Order: sequence, then C-alpha cells, then structure tokens
Amino acid sequence: MMTQAITNKSSTSKRRSRWKNYFPLYLLMIPGVLYLLINNYVPMFGAIIAFKDINYQAGILGSDWIGFKNFEYLFKTKDALIITRNTILYNSLFIVVHTVIAIFVAILLNEVKKKFLSRFYQSVILLPYLISMVIVSYLVYSMLSVESGLMNKAILPLFGIDSISWYSEAKYWPYILTLVHIWKGVGFLCVVYLASIISIDTEYYEAATLDGASRWYQIRSITIPLIMPVIIMMTMMAIGRIFYSDFGLFYQVPMDSGALSKTTNVIDTYVYRGLMNLGDIGMSSAAGLYQSLVGFVLVLVSNYAVRKFSKDNALF
Repeated sequence: MMTQAITNKSSTSKRRSRWKNYFPLYLLMIPGVLYLLINNYVPMFGAIIAFKDINYQAGILGSDWIGFKNFEYLFKTKDALIITRNTILYNSLFIVVHTVIAIFVAILLNEVKKKFLSRFYQSVILLPYLISMVIVSYLVYSMLSVESGLMNKAILPLFGIDSISWYSEAKYWPYILTLVHIWKGVGFLCVVYLASIISIDTEYYEAATLDGASRWYQIRSITIPLIMPVIIMMTMMAIGRIFYSDFGLFYQVPMDSGALSKTTNVIDTYVYRGLMNLGDIGMSSAAGLYQSLVGFVLVLVSNYAVRKFSKDNALF
C-alpha cells in the first residue's frame, strides 16, 4: 500500500511539473484553438441548411425540412454532367501539371548557389501567387482583347494569323486557364518543395558524388525519394479539394462570358450563378456539403491506397 501511495504521489508530482513546464505553450495554443473552433467547427452547424427550405423569419431551426431536394439542383439539371466533368478534369490536370512543374522548378532553384539570386528567383516565382485574381483577369484581358490585346495586335501578325476573338471561342480556354493557373499558383508549391529539398542532409549528396553518381542520378535516387512524403501530402490535400474550383480563375478570368460556359463552367461558378438568379441559400449549402463530403471520402481512399504501398508515407 505504501509503495502504491509513493508511486501515485510521484506520478502526480510529474504531472504537475509537466504542466508547469508546458503552461506557456498552452497559453500560446489558446488563440489558435479558439480560431479553429470558431472558424472551422462552429460553422459546421450550418450544414443543416442543405436539408431545409430556409425561411429567414422562422430561422434555421424553424424552417421546413425538405430532405435532399436542395441536392436535386445539382444532379437533375441538364448541365450536371458538364460542370462535374469540367471540375474533375481541370483539377486532375492541375494536380499533375502543378506537381511536376513545381518539383522541377524547386530542383532548379536548389542548384542556384548564390543566395541573392536564389532569393530573387523565389520572389519572382512567388509574386503571381500574391496577386488578386481580379488583377490577373485584367492582365489576361490585356493579352487577349480583340481591340487592343497583345496577342492580336503584336504576336499573331508576326505569324500571319488573323485576329482571334478569344472571349467567344471556347476551344482555346482549357489551355488558357491551365497556363494562368500554373503561372499564378506554381510558386507556392515550388517553395514548399524547395524547403523540403533544402532540409535534406548534404552528406547524402557528398557520398553519392564520391561514388561517381551524376547530378541527374542524385536527383532521381536521393532528392525525389526523400521529398516523396511531402509530395504525397500535398497531392492528397489537392485531391481532397478536387470537387472545388478556383472561383476567380473560372469566373473572373473568362469575364463571365456565356459563350465560354461549355469549357469554363464548373460547380462553383454554376452554384454562384444559380444563387444570384434564384437567391436559394439552401441549394448553395447543399453544393458545399456535397463537395466537402466527396473530398473527405477521396482523402480517405487515397490515404488507404498510399498505406497499401508505403505505410510511412501515409498521412494517417
């Protein structure tokens, strides 16, 4: 009994000591936890709107329950197949192209040994990511405008090509949107991969150099395998948002041109237009819930697939 009492007293003393040691960290953690609760968890209550016919006088809880009728707007419309196809294909293409280009550029930046030049190149690559999509849309317009665009007035005439009405020709926009998305977003992903590459112990490269390994062999056998956990993590996060789209990219950049809807209309823009025309917040909430659930399932499935091949690289 005395031994057990001494043990309990010792464990209690250790817990108190640990609490005192980590108390400043707990205090620092409080603002982040409060922000997470207020910004991410409390709004989950609003998911109930997706199943209700919202009456602003009655409130959310007092509104009539209508089941899955709000979801019918997405699935029973004639455009459901087009917007779903566009959303999945664009995002799948963005994930693959973004990852490949970001890794390639990160490896190139890692080869720049002068700090000033390396930081300058990083700043130049990251700068488009910080620019508002509204500004980007006008930059694109300055390139593609029929009346005064750089493409029609300066570049196409050099090749003897007539002016193109870019904002009424849907066939060009899968390429335009892909280029704009890469130009604007690849900088952030590149910096993430560059940070992972820099953290690799230089002894690996020194040993490979002594063994006569070429630079390409070092990249293929050391760099890529060691940053693979980061690549998988970033890819899985992107897969989780595969049913979401960059609203500014698909709405602002094409200037909301109806002639381009076949190739620029995605779930987010379709729901926005429906919300503006119908004012149905229940439909909008249903679309958001649908996108979140699908993304959640895709993350679980992709993580399960990764665990089958490599448990160490899985997120959980």
